[in-house]
This record gives sequence, C-alpha cells and structure tokens, in this order.
Amino acid sequence: MSVHVLRPGLLTTLQDAGRPGHAALGIGRAGAADPPAWRLANALVGNTGGEAALEITLQGPALRFDRAARIALTGAPIDARVGDDLLPPWTAVDLPAGSVLRLRAMRQGCRSYLAVRGGFAVPPVLGSRSEDLHARLGPFGGRALAADDVLPLGEPGAIDPPEHLRIRRWGVDPQPWFDFAMGPLALLPGSHAGQLDARSRERLCGDRFRIAASSNRTGARLEGGALALAAPLELVSEAVLPGTVQLPPSGQPIALLAEAPVTGGYPRIGQVAAVDLPTLAQRRPGDTVQFTAITLDEALQRQRARERDLHRLVQRVLDRGESER
Repeated sequence: MSVHVLRPGLLTTLQDAGRPGHAALGIGRAGAADPPAWRLANALVGNTGGEAALEITLQGPALRFDRAARIALTGAPIDARVGDDLLPPWTAVDLPAGSVLRLRAMRQGCRSYLAVRGGFAVPPVLGSRSEDLHARLGPFGGRALAADDVLPLGEPGAIDPPEHLRIRRWGVDPQPWFDFAMGPLALLPGSHAGQLDARSRERLCGDRFRIAASSNRTGARLEGGALALAAPLELVSEAVLPGTVQLPPSGQPIALLAEAPVTGGYPRIGQVAAVDLPTLAQRRPGDTVQFTAITLDEALQRQRARERDLHRLVQRVLDRGESER
C-alpha cells in the first residue's frame, strides 16, 4: 500500500539521518535539516529505526493514503487538513484508508516533517533514504517529489485501522524544539575569523543578517552589510561541514546547511554551533539571523544537554504510544 502525491508542494523530499562516512567519495551527509523535529515525528508514530519522513519546505503537498496510517507533523507550524478536519501538530493522528491530507502554507518557520508509522519502503542508497538534491543522490535520484509519485509504505505493525480520523492522546510541547522567538544563534570562530578586518569582526556578531530568497538545503545566504578581509587570502579547498560560515567575494556570508559539500574554497569565518543548526534551518527567506559568540566548551555542553533531553523525550513518547496503542 502506498501514498500517492497529488500535489508536490514547493519542495518536499524524503529525509532520514543522512549518509555519514562517505566524505572521501565527495558525498556529504545530507539528511533532515532539523534532526530533532524529524526524530520527534518518528517517535510520535512509534517508529524506532530512524525511518525516513517527508521534509516539507514552506508550502506543503497533497497526499492520498491507500491504507489507514498513523502520522505526525512536527517542525514549522503548517495548516494540515483532512476534509474539513484541522490536524493538530506535534501529535499522533490516525487516518482511515483513502484519506487525502492537504498541507498548505507555513505560518512561521521553513520546514515541517511528516512521519508515517512504518516509514516509507523505498530502497536506500548508500544506506540512507535521504534525497540529496546537491549530489543528485537518493531513492528518487536526488530530486524533490513530483505529482503522481508513489511512495510505498512500510509495515505499520499492530494498530487498529480507524474508520474515521482519530487524534491520539499523546503529543509533544513544541516550545523547546522550535524557536518561536527568533533568538540569536551561537557561533564559534572559524579558522579565518582573525583575517576579517576590525569592523567586520564587530559586525559578524553584532549585525542582523537577512535570509536571502536564494537560500536552499545547501546553505543559507545571508544578506546585510558586506564583510571584508583585512588582506586578500590565497586558499586551497578545505573541509567544511553543516554550520560552516563562508565568506565569498561578495562579502555576503553563506552558512552551510544539511547538504553542505565536503570541501569549500572560501574563507571560513565561523561555525554555527551544532545545537543551533536546527534553528538556522527553520529560518525562512526574509527572516533575520544574529550571531553571538560562544566557546567550544560552551557549545559542547549545550549540545550534550540537548541530546540528553531529546533522548529522554523520545523514549517517553515511544513508551506512551506503546501503552496506548
């Protein structure tokens, strides 16, 4: 049984944890741009194996479910309806067979995640079902979903197929996992941060930058007053990661995201702390970004604390879902 794509939305892709370990082949990790939202969507439907979910950007798709399914939506708030019923976010919902789920525009944020119990039974590529649009790699050849695509569903396990839409009694408070306040993002100094001129060093962690419309899963292009180096640099390509902030000749920084390449030739002036990468990925074109300096020890402490909290929450959600199955 399958999910049929009636309308693909602006940019809807399959994503999981990505495909680490292939940098030597020139292949980046890719995967969900907001991993906590992806993990919590899976937990809400009872998935424990890192199943792929749909990552939906700004404008959602319309999907028809051939069979009954348990779904959950997390990440950016999005208008989701089955018929006249408005679906709550961050909550498990059981859909009867034949349901048409219509996802509209997001009110805030950039990316929502739709998980289905049992996941999507598409063949993995290099151990992952993620679509890497930059590398053209994935079950659909590294492309976004298109109208008339068919997504086979995995085995859902023991659930009672509902005759009518049914909202489950367990959910997650999105407040700790989605930045409604648009706060500053923690930034570590990059290897070339000291090569910025004095004014640019001040502005990097003082000015507000705007997310450009040309941003994508590879990187968030930041618009604002141009930053400059104190003197020209001759560089060879060096390793980069999601979160690396590069400075191209335009002086407008680029913060790399989930589909970051494995090397880059621009000066690396900063590194967004891993704990704030999901927040950066949820900033949409027109939103602003401001950086605040952080030390490596502080960044590691925050990342460990978030991972501990997320692990505990995922387990609680899974336990609750199992007890009320």
